[in-house]
Amino acid sequence: MLTRFFLMGLDKKAGVLLTVLAVLAVAVPVMALGTAPDSPWHISTHTVALLGKYLCFALLALSLDLVWGFVGILSLGHAAFFTLGGYAMGMYLMRQIGSRGMYGNADLPDFMVFLNWTELPWYWHGFDQFWFAAIMVMLVPGLLAFAFGWFAFRSRVTGVYLSIITQALTFALMLAFFRNDMGFGGNNGLTDFKEILGFDIQAASTRVGLFVATVVALAVGYVLASAVVASKLGKVLIAVRDAESRVRFLGYETDRYKLFAWTLSACMAGVAGALYVPQVGIINPSEFSPASSIEAVIWVAVGGRGTLAGPVLGAVLVNFGKSYFTAALPELWLFALGGLFVLVTLFLPKGILGLAAQLRDRLPARATVTAKPADQKGV
Repeated sequence: MLTRFFLMGLDKKAGVLLTVLAVLAVAVPVMALGTAPDSPWHISTHTVALLGKYLCFALLALSLDLVWGFVGILSLGHAAFFTLGGYAMGMYLMRQIGSRGMYGNADLPDFMVFLNWTELPWYWHGFDQFWFAAIMVMLVPGLLAFAFGWFAFRSRVTGVYLSIITQALTFALMLAFFRNDMGFGGNNGLTDFKEILGFDIQAASTRVGLFVATVVALAVGYVLASAVVASKLGKVLIAVRDAESRVRFLGYETDRYKLFAWTLSACMAGVAGALYVPQVGIINPSEFSPASSIEAVIWVAVGGRGTLAGPVLGAVLVNFGKSYFTAALPELWLFALGGLFVLVTLFLPKGILGLAAQLRDRLPARATVTAKPADQKGV
């Protein structure tokens, strides 16, 4: 029964995406570890980490598309859930440093010693165990999303007002985490990680392992989101997106359906953030920035809102472009990003994956227009 649930949402696009991910999961480790550094097929450790970062962003875009594309909730604060998941993993990685830090304190991270803290805060306890951190990666963003959604959806806050509130949420968290007395490293955040699960975090094999873990997480997230969308629950979510008042009139408690999708989306974003941190090597309050959430919205729009596979493609392409242009033309990147969003909104409302359907919709209209004079002449 459970297997049928997960397989019911898989279609041709899912098959293509999962095949590409499977190829990456095999090819990247072979090219990174099984080829000589001077080989043209060799992939450097830096490239592996960069690809892993792109896929983390793809998982974040997928989580956003679940609520925006299929429930109609435009979130401008999804970076909050992403960053909270990242901080949960960062706390675990900081506890693994132990006495190898700059100050040699086995219990306190370096920034706490620098700030003259004498004991570990209560909310840091348990993060010396990976299983505890893994639970917190999903539990913390999930609880925040559940609490936020409970009040927002029951109050029937929708549209642009909900979007503004989500942006205010992530901005408030950013300001809070910038404070040194919060116990999360303040402006510098958490960094200087040494190992994960006993493995050197800088080793090439560990980087490859993290990449494979990211591929698996993205594949599982995609299958889960596809199953939800294709189920009866998903049909109700789409109906809520298109005509919430009518669905409520039919007797459905729409706030509960929205709350489920919203919380699930937050948990997925938290996993993306947790995988992002060990591959990038740092997490700080700037990840809470509203601009990060807006970028995620652009990824979804470019790839194709409401397609699941589109946001994955959009996140990879836009971030690849960002990596290139910020090195080649750093002063023009933000203008290019803004222009891309405007162009997609005006000319590609269905994104890259919707381009073929958009062209098909226009062809019959042209055929009909050209056929009318001939019909009138024949009459």
